[in-house]
Amino acid sequence: MRFSHRAWRLLVSVLGVVAVTVVTRTVIAVNPTTAGFAYLLLILILATTWGFVEAAFASIIATVAFNFFFFPPVGTLTIADPQNWVALFSFLATSLIASRLSAMARRRAQDALDRHQDVERLYTFSRAILLIESTEPFPKQLTQKLADIFDLSAVVLYERRSGQFFRAGPSDFEGMDDQLRETAVHGTSSFDSERDHVITAVRLGSEPIASLALKGRQMPDSVLQGIANLVAIGLERARAQGLAHEIEAARQSERLRTTLIDAMAHEFKTPLTLIKGATTSLLDNPDQPEESRTELLRIADEEAEHLRELIDHAVELARLDTDRIDLQREPADVGELVRSAIDAMRNEIDDRPFTVACDAGIPVIALDRRLVLLAIKQLLDNAIKYAPPNTPVTVEAHITDGRVILEFIDQGEGIPPHELGRIFDRFYRSPSVERRIPGSGLGLSIAQRIAQAHGGDLTVTSHPGRTTFRLTLPAESDGL
Repeated sequence: MRFSHRAWRLLVSVLGVVAVTVVTRTVIAVNPTTAGFAYLLLILILATTWGFVEAAFASIIATVAFNFFFFPPVGTLTIADPQNWVALFSFLATSLIASRLSAMARRRAQDALDRHQDVERLYTFSRAILLIESTEPFPKQLTQKLADIFDLSAVVLYERRSGQFFRAGPSDFEGMDDQLRETAVHGTSSFDSERDHVITAVRLGSEPIASLALKGRQMPDSVLQGIANLVAIGLERARAQGLAHEIEAARQSERLRTTLIDAMAHEFKTPLTLIKGATTSLLDNPDQPEESRTELLRIADEEAEHLRELIDHAVELARLDTDRIDLQREPADVGELVRSAIDAMRNEIDDRPFTVACDAGIPVIALDRRLVLLAIKQLLDNAIKYAPPNTPVTVEAHITDGRVILEFIDQGEGIPPHELGRIFDRFYRSPSVERRIPGSGLGLSIAQRIAQAHGGDLTVTSHPGRTTFRLTLPAESDGL
């Protein structure tokens, strides 16, 4: 293919000399000096366009044509006047030197353009590294960006720490895995001109951390080293981000455990105190009236049941502190769950006006009763805590577009617009209420996770005097 291109260019060079000869000899009929400048102009154009070889070939052909058509005796390759020999060889030397200089200038301009393009590609690659998202493994996206930006047919990245290979590009390397592993261990580099590929080590400081194989285009060592350095920076950045996420997850998990332990300890104290008080009274006064003993036993029994529920809730909260929530689905009536939650929270509700309105035709759906009951209690507790005393709290249930919607409405002061996007974050509490109203900042996050685990969601709308939390659950009854 390369030979055919060169042959075509040489043929065009010959045709160019022929064209100049015809024009200067027959069409315009210029003197030899003008004809020499015309040939020289053609040669400079060829040198600038294609390079020295084509221009040098055209220089020789033009010298022969110059001699044959313009120096007497015309029509022969001999020269009568010795001064014309000097002019002819001066023309040839000038043509060759001008061709060489023009070709060098062209090559330097092309090299400068290539360097500029390489710098632009390196800059684009560095920006792409910063913008890589966490949707896929970082090294996989890194190799794909590298192949796209530098127009490479194949890229293979071997990460020494994980021992994994990441590939990109329309083609692939075959039988290179062992060489990539060796390069990542010893920090060597190799280039194969026949197979048009290069393998280089990726170093962080002096230590090789990966190896990189590139195929598709030759590039200067400086560009190759720049790519390797950017890959090293990208891999180390991804590793640092991963460690930061792990540390944050561990910190959040530890904070969650501490908060839950504190909350459960506080919750356990009330029923334990009442049970201890009832049993101590029975032991200290075994002869008290039967009515009094029955009342004390009833208190102990109710508080023991309350304690059992708290323990169940603690277990459920522990289940929620995992990446995946296993649901124990069973048929359930959503309205019944709301009423059960209200009955269990009579002490918290006290004398507050409470309204429950369920639309007719709400189906029995498959859900995890304990988790959904926990979510409903969290939302009821939230409405009770943030609504002014003696203002009503309303729970409404609707069926819309195949989804059951529970709305928890209170008449509190509302949630500031800039906080609406954060209230479902773990441990987040509004600065305006965290000192006035007790809480851990977990309730809404827990309720939302339960809704999402069921394929639904928990959203909120709020303005002063009315806040509505919407718990959405799919109404499909698969398995019922």
